[in-house]
Amino acid sequence: MNWTIEHLDEIDSTNSYLTLAARNGAPSGTVVYADFQSAGRGRLDRQWTAAPGEALLTSILLRVDLDLEDLQLAVVAVALSARRAIAILTGTEIGLKWPNDLVIGDKKLSGILAEFVPAPQGPAVVIGIGVNLTSHPDTGTSTSVKDVTRSVLTPRELLDVLLEELSSRVDQLTTPAGRGELRSEYRSALDTLGQRVKVTTHDGDLFGIATDVDELGRIIVDTNEGLMTFSSADVVHLRKDAE
Repeated sequence: MNWTIEHLDEIDSTNSYLTLAARNGAPSGTVVYADFQSAGRGRLDRQWTAAPGEALLTSILLRVDLDLEDLQLAVVAVALSARRAIAILTGTEIGLKWPNDLVIGDKKLSGILAEFVPAPQGPAVVIGIGVNLTSHPDTGTSTSVKDVTRSVLTPRELLDVLLEELSSRVDQLTTPAGRGELRSEYRSALDTLGQRVKVTTHDGDLFGIATDVDELGRIIVDTNEGLMTFSSADVVHLRKDAE
């Protein structure tokens, strides 16, 4: 995979910037990263901010020939690549919380936001990822690479290794066998499986044990009402006495 990397001192949102570029025909492999985002966003429209240089703030454009139900695997590929890059650079294994947050224990290290972009040149997916490198929001549930590993990484250092890892995973996206390998790696990396969880949807909260993810990346939870499958929800890992 050939990557074209653009560095910006400041931008409102790398995802917004790259989504516009995708609509205007930017090729697969276009990457933008910024020292500071003034309007960064996470899942569920949560704000994501960090002081300049304290986080990797990047978005990656992929044009992959996948059925709609398999497009979420492109997001999985980025999450797995970031996880592996941190392990390579620090020697510390990082887990995933469903659907794609990087975590260590119950602390969040990173989040991902994907946007699917229809365009005359064909559909694209823009995948934004923010990784706390040397500081983190004071939320009580966040941490940073420095706090966890005592390693001080620069944004570009982490980005380069992430993209090296992503190159092989983009190749996996192109074959049924490769997609199967990605699903298997994803299941193995998910700390959520086997955990007691609270699942929050528009209809309220449910509690249960996360047992698996299906072929579409949806989480399966064993609740008092039986097995339930969720494609979009806020999932919180619980202590056994936290319900």
